[in-house]
This record gives sequence, structure tokens and C-alpha cells, in this order.
Amino acid sequence: MATQLTWYGHATWLVESGCQRIVVDPFFDCNPSSPAKAKQISADFVLVTHGHFDHIADAAEIANRCGATVVSNFEICEWFSKKHGVKQTQPMNLGGMIDLPFGRVKSTIAHHSSELPDGSYGGNPGGFLLMLRETGQRIYFAGDTALFLDMQLIGAGGLDLAVLPIGDRFTMGPDDSIAAIELLKPKRVAPSHYNTWPPIAQNATAWAARVRSKTKSVPIVLEPGGTFAI
Repeated sequence: MATQLTWYGHATWLVESGCQRIVVDPFFDCNPSSPAKAKQISADFVLVTHGHFDHIADAAEIANRCGATVVSNFEICEWFSKKHGVKQTQPMNLGGMIDLPFGRVKSTIAHHSSELPDGSYGGNPGGFLLMLRETGQRIYFAGDTALFLDMQLIGAGGLDLAVLPIGDRFTMGPDDSIAAIELLKPKRVAPSHYNTWPPIAQNATAWAARVRSKTKSVPIVLEPGGTFAI
């Protein structure tokens, strides 16, 4: 069975693997590019890469309504439990791995910041490497990050898909994303964290052309709400 992914704009993704629905960095209601609202989304797991509002805004609503489990660093999981009454969490820290019903999850490093919306400490920012049990596929969500050389290690086991930020200013931009693809060597790559607001506006079509000309990866560019299968 194919794994299906939907991009809801900004850095918000839905992964459907088998009967499991995994939402990454849920930012729906205040996201000007999202075609859906949080109340329309169901999930079994909610993965949060770091504490910024545009990555966690709707995590508690979805988790509490759906009985979903929040997966994030220890500090963010504690914050959701104490401040928002989230009952099920799976705290992690960088380099750690856990087994979940859909497969294995590894917390990967990211070079960014991570303050929570109320000013609380958000722990280390990170990314996620998903190793899906149903299909054996490996998907890497880099999260908000700069380029770093250890991406070569993340890609060493093979990647069916890498999701990379290209917005620049607050994360890596198109130039560094090409270098990241060369390090990761994924079969496919999808851009994220761009075109939500003018400061992170990018031409994704031009980016995709560069990916095709400079790497061996296949670029996948979607409109918000678009879906593809791997």
C-alpha cells in the first residue's frame, strides 16, 4: 500500500500510512495558505518539530479532540500536558528513537530556535526521520533548520522522501536546500516552509528546475491541499 502525503501550506503535513494518520507541525486556523481548518483534520499522532507558534498552533486542539498522541521533545510534551491537558505524549530528545504503531521515529538535529508561544523554553528544535512499518519507506522531515553536514548521515540509510524548508530568512533557502539534497540523496524531495508570507516567498517551480538539473532527486511541488503518494 502506498504512503500518501498532503501539504497544507507552510510546514504542515499529513502522512497516511496504513490505517495511521500522522500530522506534522499542525498550523491550520491562522495559516493564510491552508485550505483546511483544524476541526476538519483527524489524526492518530501529532509530530511537533519545535515550539514556534506556526508549528504547534493547532496541536492541542487536534490531540484532545482526536485522542491523538503528541510526539515532540521532552519540554514541549510537558508543556502540552500541563498547559493544554494533552493526555497522551511521547517525549523524545535528539538522536533518540521510539517505536510507534506506524513504525519507528528518530529525533534528528536541526539548527534553529524553539521558544513556546507563552515564552516558555521549548527545548531543542529538531526534525524527524520516519521509518514506516507498512511500506518500509523512510521519510525525513527536516523541520526548520539551516544546512548542516550531518545531513549526510541522516541520508546514509536511504530516503524515499525528504521534506526541506526553502523559505530562506528563518531557515535554509533554495541555494542551501540544493546542497542539502546532495548530502541526503533522497529519491524524492518536497519543499516546505515557504510562500506563507512575503518574507519567505519563493518560486517553487524555479527551485524544482534546479533540483532536476543539479541533483538526482525528483522534486515534488504541490499547491496547499495537494496530495501525492510514494
